[in-house]
Amino acid sequence: MARRIRYGIVGTGMMGCEHIRNIRLLPDVEITAIADPVERSLEWADGNLGAWKPARFRSAAELAEKGEVDAVVVVSPNNTHREVLEQLFARDVAILCEKPLATTIADAQWIVEQAAKSAAPFWTAMEYRYMPPVARFIQEVHGGKVGKLQMLSMREHRFPFLVKVGDWNRFSRNTGGTMVEKCCHFFDLMRHITQSEAVRVYCSGAMDVNHLDERYGGEKPDILDNSYTVVDFADGTRAMLDLCMFAEGVENQEEISATGDRARLDVLVPPGELVFSPRVPLGAPKQVVRERIEVDEAAMEAGSHHGATFHQHEAFARAVRDGGAVEVTALDGLKAVTIGAAAELSAREKRVVEIAELTRG
Repeated sequence: MARRIRYGIVGTGMMGCEHIRNIRLLPDVEITAIADPVERSLEWADGNLGAWKPARFRSAAELAEKGEVDAVVVVSPNNTHREVLEQLFARDVAILCEKPLATTIADAQWIVEQAAKSAAPFWTAMEYRYMPPVARFIQEVHGGKVGKLQMLSMREHRFPFLVKVGDWNRFSRNTGGTMVEKCCHFFDLMRHITQSEAVRVYCSGAMDVNHLDERYGGEKPDILDNSYTVVDFADGTRAMLDLCMFAEGVENQEEISATGDRARLDVLVPPGELVFSPRVPLGAPKQVVRERIEVDEAAMEAGSHHGATFHQHEAFARAVRDGGAVEVTALDGLKAVTIGAAAELSAREKRVVEIAELTRG
């Protein structure tokens, strides 16, 4: 492939525009086609494209047929991913598909099967892996910093779901549910950090504060706004996610802690700080070490994921241009959707869900 990469963007809402801003930071690239059925979203894209003047289409099918592209970033609503990808797989272009891969396990499995048939790279967008402080945290854990990992805990306390075009994200039928839509990031991180597979999930959650008075066509939203989720992994590691979407006043939006038999390591985002706490004898002085991980200023300004979207695009571009490794595969996307679907089922039925229940056949 030529050194210059021609990108198409399907879906030019808020996250689509974040991708546009970050692609603009890459060398030897151009966005040559964009597609969205909503004129206002196309206008948002215009405000982020700079001097680029890509062809504009109303659908993924039009872009797939007429767009002159080498790679496509899929940023359409979750429940449209399979339909969009059906058009793109036929073109055999490189694809970066936003999380979650799909809203159902069946659709995610279909995507895995189609991606396996394609010679072009297929990448599931999991930005949280690429936040520089989190990436360094993962490197340290995998390098043995905490000893043998036994417990992994994650906390995201943040703002409510944002308003999206058509309010599609207010209903689980469109998103897969909060545990798929929002939390697939964390379930992906759990797998990536433990290097093991989930075997069972217990989730306790509800919609207790947000969206209670909202109505869309007379229908009340049905998405969880807080939960605790425990995931047991095949190697004996336990992981937990504490999610709250009505805690926008907190200092740290994400906190991850890895505890092993030698030490605990925390990462705090923001401020992007690693905190290393080795075990000490009872009563002995603590030996806590703090380190701030710097993030490129332009990458920080280009998105809302602590610089992660840019670094993800750097890696994706290497895979497209040079045949580099796909670091987050369609199978990774399927596994994250499966854990999220198990958590949704667990929360609604108030029971432990075995992953095998959802993957038989």
